[in-house]
Amino acid sequence: MSQVLRADAENKAPAKSNYRWVVMTLIFFVYTMAAADRANIGIVLPFVKSEFNMTNTEAGAIVSLFFIGYSVAQIPAGFVVKRFGVRMIFPLFMILTSAFTGLLGTATSALHMKLNRLALGLAEAPLPVAMLATMNHWFPPKEKGTAVGIFLSAAKFGPVLVPPIGAVVIASLGWQYIFFICAVPGIIFSVLWYFLVTNDPAQSRFTSSAEVGHIQSASPPATSDEAGEIPFASGDGRRKFGWLDRLVRARTVRPIATVSETFRSPNIWGLAIGYLMMTGIINVILAWLPTYLTTVKKFSILNVGFVAAAPFVGGVLGNLLGGLLSDLVFDKRRKPTIVITALSSVFMMYALIHAPSDPLLLGGVLFMAGLLLNLGYSSFTVYPAGLTTKEAYPLAVSVVNTGGQAGGALFPFLTGVILDAYSWDSVFLFLAASSFIALVVMMFVVEPVEDPASGQAAAGR
Repeated sequence: MSQVLRADAENKAPAKSNYRWVVMTLIFFVYTMAAADRANIGIVLPFVKSEFNMTNTEAGAIVSLFFIGYSVAQIPAGFVVKRFGVRMIFPLFMILTSAFTGLLGTATSALHMKLNRLALGLAEAPLPVAMLATMNHWFPPKEKGTAVGIFLSAAKFGPVLVPPIGAVVIASLGWQYIFFICAVPGIIFSVLWYFLVTNDPAQSRFTSSAEVGHIQSASPPATSDEAGEIPFASGDGRRKFGWLDRLVRARTVRPIATVSETFRSPNIWGLAIGYLMMTGIINVILAWLPTYLTTVKKFSILNVGFVAAAPFVGGVLGNLLGGLLSDLVFDKRRKPTIVITALSSVFMMYALIHAPSDPLLLGGVLFMAGLLLNLGYSSFTVYPAGLTTKEAYPLAVSVVNTGGQAGGALFPFLTGVILDAYSWDSVFLFLAASSFIALVVMMFVVEPVEDPASGQAAAGR
C-alpha cells in the first residue's frame, strides 16, 4: 500500500524544468558576441597601425585603453548590479557596448580610436558581472564550475570566430566593416535578455517549482577570510584527496558577507593578482598574435586568420574541460586546475620562442597553449562563489575581475614597449615569468571546501 501511495505521489509531483540551461545558452551567445567586440581589434591592428602611422607602443595603448576602462568600472559595476539587478542593467549596457563597437569603424584618427576603445571598456564592464551574478543565482554549487566553464569558453569562442571572418571581411570590404558587423547582434541579445532572464529563478514564469528547489537545494560552501578558517576534515558524502588537499590548503571557513570582509580578504586579493597575470597573458595573445604572425612569420592575411584562431579553439575546449574537472574530478575544488594552468603556461610561453614557421605546426602549438592556459581560467571567477554569500558575490567577483582586467590593460601596452626596445623572444620570456608569478601567488590562497561534518559550525563562528 505504501508503495502505491509513494508511486502516486511521484506521479503527481511537478516535472522539473531545465530552464537554467536555456539561460546558460543565452549567456554563452551573449558573451561570445561581447568577446568578439573586444577581440576584433587584434585582426585589424596591423592595418590600423599602418593607416595611422603608429609605433608598437601606441598600438598597444589602443588595445590597453579598452581594458583600462573595463578594469576601472568593474567594482562600480558590482555595486550597480547588486543594487538594481541584472534584468535592467544588462540590456542597457549591452546596447551601449554595441553602439561604441560600431563607432570604432568610423574612427578617422588614432585619438578617435583610443577614445572609442576607452568608452567601449566602460560600457562592457557590467556585462560579465551581471552574467556571473545570474549564474550564481541560477545554478546550484555542484553545477557552477561547469556553468562558468561554459561562460568563459564563450570568451574564447568569440576570438575563434573573429580572425577567419575578419580576414575575409578585410580582404573584401575593409577593416572598418568588422566593427559594423559586430555591433548588430548585441542589440538583439539585449531585447532577448530583458524578456527571458529574471534576477532570480523563482521570479521566472519558465521555471518549475522543482527546478527552483533543485537550484536552492544545496547551500554554497561555507567560507570566508582567514578569521574563521578551520582545517578541512573529511565528512559523510565528501571526497577527500589527502596530499592534494594539503597542497591546495583546503579549508572550511565562514562566508564573506559584507563589503569590509570582501576588501580585507587575502584570498580575494590573491585571486585578483593571479587573475591579473593570466588575463594579461591571454590578452597579449588576443591582441598581438595577428601582428606577430604578419610581421615575424610573414603569413598571408588568410593564414593569419586561421592560425590566430587556434589558441582560442584550444581555449574553448580548455574552459569546458576545466569546469568539468573542477566539478566532477576534484569535487568542486577550483585550485588544482589553476595550478595546472599556471605551471604548464610557464613552459608553453617559453616554447613559443622556438615556434615553428609552418602554419599547420604553429597552429597545433598554439592550440595546446590555449588549451592549457584556459584549463584553470574559469576557476578564478567561480572561486568567489565559494568564498562568499550570494549577496556578496557580485562585489567579490568584481574585485577579482578588476585584477584580471588590470592585467588585460597593462600587458598589451607593455608588449608594445618591449617590442619597440627588444624582440618577440623578450615578450615570450615576460609572459612565462608572469605565469610563474601567478603560480607562486595562488599557492598561498585557501581552497574553500564544504564539509558536512564542520561546514555549519564554521558558518556559525
